[in-house]
This record gives sequence, structure tokens and C-alpha cells, in this order.
Amino acid sequence: MTLKLLTHDTLEPLQHGFFTRAGGASSGVFAGLNCGNGSTDQSEIVSINRARVAAKMDVPADHLLGVHQVHSTKVIHVTASLPTKPKADAMVTATPGLALSVLSADCQPVLFADHDAKVIGAAHAGWRGTLDGVLEATVDAMEGLGALAANIHVVIGPSISQRAYEVGPEFFESHMAEDDASVQFFANGTGDRMLFDLPGYGLHRLRNRGVASAEWTRHCTYSDPVQFFSYRRSVHERAADYGRLIAAIRL
Repeated sequence: MTLKLLTHDTLEPLQHGFFTRAGGASSGVFAGLNCGNGSTDQSEIVSINRARVAAKMDVPADHLLGVHQVHSTKVIHVTASLPTKPKADAMVTATPGLALSVLSADCQPVLFADHDAKVIGAAHAGWRGTLDGVLEATVDAMEGLGALAANIHVVIGPSISQRAYEVGPEFFESHMAEDDASVQFFANGTGDRMLFDLPGYGLHRLRNRGVASAEWTRHCTYSDPVQFFSYRRSVHERAADYGRLIAAIRL
């Protein structure tokens, strides 16, 4: 099966994409394009999947770069292939021929580009990282390489949508304690439950940082099991594990 990836006009003509499950070699709960070495999928199969993504991005397999994601605000400036994966949640580069990638399965995969400065970035932004400022930190790091926020186009890929993201009162309280503007991204759920708009909050943070544009592809990972892996869906289905989607961008 052919790989399927979602692209966005604002990142063109740079090679980029939010890859779906289509076209992978994995089976079982990982069926499709599972690119997560942190899963319990066979490492050889994950390597095959990642090699297919690298080929689609027109880079050698060791130039499809990723980090050991830990829900932080740490951003790595990369200039060459990485012998090991540093603990971080975003990368930036001005070096042609490198594909920056992030993994997700409900969290936001976010791609950045300043076409004029020829600087790109990629970030993994769950609720914790978004609240702590990983998106702004990525813009800051790109500016350190010569980009300007006002020239940076950002796209949030498939993520869990508000209608599927039920949270408890402690989650709401933690957000309000650190950012009272968060209130607009919560809706009432059942009982004391609330529904959180993660991509809406991500867009809010990016637009406040002054980027040229910030968009969401409007794909919900939880609601579309054919195209996307979802951590939360795997929990509700009592699955043994779940696959990881990959998003990538290159100069």
C-alpha cells in the first residue's frame, strides 16, 4: 500500500507531511505505518516503516531525525545526523538535507517553516508541553538561526479533538493556575468532566507569539482509527499498545 501523507499549502514548496497509518509493514494493533521505536512493535518492522518515510522525504534513513520525546520544552538545534536521540520535544535546523520528525498518537505534531530565512522546525506538543511553552520555544530557537516570527508558518497535524478529549477538574485547575486564558478552550462534559480543545489552545499560543500563520489540519486522531493511531482510543479499547504517527519536514 502507498504511503499517505497530509500536506498544507503554507508549508509548500518544502517537502513535508503528516503521515497516516497507510503504507506500513506493521500488523496487529500497530497495523500500518508505526514509526515508534518506543512501542512494543518489532524493531525491525519499525525500521522498515521509518525507511519508507525517509525515502518519501528523499533523505537517507539516518537523516530522518527524531528525539526522545519527554513532554518538555527543550529544543535541539541539529546540523547533522544524530548518533543517539537526545531527550527533547522539538528540533530546528537551517541545514539542507535533514528531515526533522516528531511522533504522536493524540498529541500535536507541529511543523514550522520560515521560507525566507530557510529555517524549519518540528515539535511534539502534548498538553503539558503546550502549557509550558514548547511551541514558543521552537519559534525562539528558529529566530536564533535567523528566522523571524512574523515570517514563520506553522501547521498542527492530526491531534485529538475537543469532542474526544475528556479531562477532570484537576486538569482544568492546573491550566487556570498557569494561564487563565485557557478557560476559553474548555467546554462542559458529563458530571465534573470537561472537554479540552488541545489544537485550539496550540493555535492560540502560536498566534500570540506573532507567527505569520498558524493552522490545524482539523483531523482528529481519536475519531478516525482507519487513518490514525490514538493513545486514548487504545486505552478505551483496552489494547495492549498503540502505534505512533510520524510528521516530518525538510529543507
